Amino acid sequence: MQLSKSEEELMNILWKRKKAFMKDLLDAYPDPKPATTTVATLLKRMIDKGFVAYQSLGRSREYYPLVKKKDYFSKQVNTLIKNFFNDSPGQFASFFTQETNLSKTDLKDLRKLIDDELKKK
Repeated sequence: MQLSKSEEELMNILWKRKKAFMKDLLDAYPDPKPATTTVATLLKRMIDKGFVAYQSLGRSREYYPLVKKKDYFSKQVNTLIKNFFNDSPGQFASFFTQETNLSKTDLKDLRKLIDDELKKK
């Protein structure tokens, strides 16, 4: 399941804070801040999708993420590779290295990451 851009923005706030009440979430948005009803609607959709849960504390709800940021991001990247690069990590790597203004240092750092992963396997 995927989040909309607005839901991802709110999810990033929750991932950063780990737990938050509605007031905390609203305060974390830059100006112009969304309406409380907008954030409440986003939270409801995210709860329905299984990304967020809450704990009732009196009349307030403390929201928290059910999905780890790393897990969500990993799934998104894998979907991107599957849908746009014919399920080929090589095509993705080729596109990424050629089309994203990476410096020579960035490319060397990537090579080191790949070499380190190869040593682990």
